[in-house]
Amino acid sequence: MISLTSEQRTLYHDWRAGPKLAAMCLFTFGFFFIDGLLWAGVALAAVVALYLAGGLRFAREGLRNLRPLVWICALIFGWQALFGDAVLGAVAVVKLAAAVGLANLVTMTTQLAAILEVLERGMKRVGIGAAARGRVALAVALVIRFIPVLGEKGTHLAQAWRARSPKRAGWRLVFPFALVALDDAEQVADAIRARGGVPEAD
Repeated sequence: MISLTSEQRTLYHDWRAGPKLAAMCLFTFGFFFIDGLLWAGVALAAVVALYLAGGLRFAREGLRNLRPLVWICALIFGWQALFGDAVLGAVAVVKLAAAVGLANLVTMTTQLAAILEVLERGMKRVGIGAAARGRVALAVALVIRFIPVLGEKGTHLAQAWRARSPKRAGWRLVFPFALVALDDAEQVADAIRARGGVPEAD
């Protein structure tokens, strides 16, 4: 497993993890009060500007990380366009892209250890026990670190399909991708058990 932290240094890398996470939470929370497509577009444009401020190479790397989001946005918009309101679907897609893009920006410019340290401090302040904090930290670490791994394996599956068939893979890759994800999860679970398992909650 690898980290999402970018090797392209930007001004954001020097910012503390706590303020970055707090700003991300406040920005995302503000999405609940955005209804129109115009303001949602402004929020997305602001996130794009943050990427560009880090340089073109950094922005391109961030865009590559967000490629799996295209399929999710397409499904959401397609469903809304067919069975609901296309405008509401567009607003939802733009807001989702902005929120996930900002989260990706934070993970690209913050060490995983720093993120987990902030989370553990916050949980400690609200009285969550040490064992529970460890379980949450482990879950967050696994989610963040598995994102690029699963994305890469999905790309390999698509490439293998294209090498063997002229047809588009589409939904046919869902089942093998699910098997790959389950196999990785089982291997990680075995590794955790071999190292003593996850501490029981207090």
